Amino acid sequence: MKDSVAQSCPVLKLLSNKVGNILCFRNAPKKYRRLDAKLETKMIELKRSSSGQTNFRSINSIILKFPQFREGLKEIKAVFEQFDEDSNGTIDREELKKCVKKLQFHVKEEEINDLFHSCDVDENEGIQFNEFIVLLCLIYLLTDSSSSSRNTPKIGSPELEATFNTIVEAFLFLDKNGDGKLHKKEVVKALNDDCPSEKSPSHVTRIRFKEMDWDRSGKVSFRQFLFAFLDWIGVNTDDENHATER
Repeated sequence: MKDSVAQSCPVLKLLSNKVGNILCFRNAPKKYRRLDAKLETKMIELKRSSSGQTNFRSINSIILKFPQFREGLKEIKAVFEQFDEDSNGTIDREELKKCVKKLQFHVKEEEINDLFHSCDVDENEGIQFNEFIVLLCLIYLLTDSSSSSRNTPKIGSPELEATFNTIVEAFLFLDKNGDGKLHKKEVVKALNDDCPSEKSPSHVTRIRFKEMDWDRSGKVSFRQFLFAFLDWIGVNTDDENHATER
């Protein structure tokens, strides 16, 4: 039944193929809560400032931008390799501090530690590539824009900044009630609105939501959404290290 639904709705088919390894990270430790609370506040602020305006009209309009997202995130690989000084495929805490300093982010050490713990989802004391993308996006999002001039990108790259902004916009599109987090009802509505003639059965929509809701709390933070989103767009698809497990 699941296959027939996926075939009748291309959107569901694309999403159903991107479950990935992310489902194994089910428990959200208390150490995540402080960062997620900051992100929730930030998302509420952004939703209000945008007055609900978005360039996205459906899940399908987001999926059509997946190639653009992949291209926009490619340059992060060079940054990752530069600061992975021992070339072991991960960035440890000290390497991360050097990276943040080099990129001229104004982040306190306590905040760096919070980010490290929150992005090191497999708790191996090292930030892998996908985790590094999440970490940079969160730093970009939480860094005070007043620390950069209008003409100077906060992250040093207009292309990357535009990519992060569009990912944020995708989250805001799904956050229908503007409370800074995603709820199952919102995600189900977004999935079904794109193919109204083929409503997704409840077991399929539950799977879609579980891809983001690791701790089964019924709500999804931007951090959780971002990890799932990177799996969906297949950011490592063209990378020779794609087979390396997180």
